[in-house]
Amino acid sequence: MTADRNHLRNTFDSVASLYDAVRPGYPDALFEDVISLSGIPPGGRILEIGSGTGQATLPLARRGYEMLCIELGESLADIARQNLSEYPRVEILTADFEDWPVEKGAFDLAVSAEAFHWLDPAVAYRKVFRALKPGGAMALFWNRHVWSERSERFFEAAQKVYERETPEIVKPEDHKGLSHPEEVSGRMDGIDETGLFGEVMVRKYPWEAEYDAAGYIRLLNTYSGHIALDDDARNRLFRGITDLIEAEFDGRIVKQYLTVLYVANAENL
Repeated sequence: MTADRNHLRNTFDSVASLYDAVRPGYPDALFEDVISLSGIPPGGRILEIGSGTGQATLPLARRGYEMLCIELGESLADIARQNLSEYPRVEILTADFEDWPVEKGAFDLAVSAEAFHWLDPAVAYRKVFRALKPGGAMALFWNRHVWSERSERFFEAAQKVYERETPEIVKPEDHKGLSHPEEVSGRMDGIDETGLFGEVMVRKYPWEAEYDAAGYIRLLNTYSGHIALDDDARNRLFRGITDLIEAEFDGRIVKQYLTVLYVANAENL
């Protein structure tokens, strides 16, 4: 992992309370599909990688599963422990998953929400495979920001603010605009290439959220690239975004999300 990428994945801990308050969760249907597609037995054991403050942990804990959750950030892990305090079968461990001494064949299911792309795939996939029981499953999922008629105009206008105020965090793909939900890949090449897992099952869940200017800025304050900006650049960007929402969008904007789930069972090698 590059030093820059390692730095960015550590930024979330500095805004742990805000992360807990404003980061979006996941559709309930996703968790039902995780359970049915993975074949996890009632009361089975789950390994969660990068649990954050527990947005994806709670829905599984409420369903009665035993969980070991590994979280890199100490502040994030502390909040997760508070959020999961009513669930004694859930343990939050502060550690780097890549350094964690794997419990071989100990889990029915491994899950990771938003976090898996921060890991070295050459290490992470094999480590997950070793942690799973024979035939156990891995479920990875992310919230994607995608195109909709309601969100297109704001994204295009906001992109101009980014290009003007903070071009250093504008990525080449940003110039292409938002992906249409149907364009979001149903493939997860990293899983296929390992040879450790079977067919990848994919499910997609579209939904949207509405934000006022202050709420949207609070959300942006939890994104790694924005956190890493220097104070002057961040303040310029947020003033520009706030002015845009207030002046051109009557103080409220819609963000279209697409939650994408990938589930695959470990092969019996």
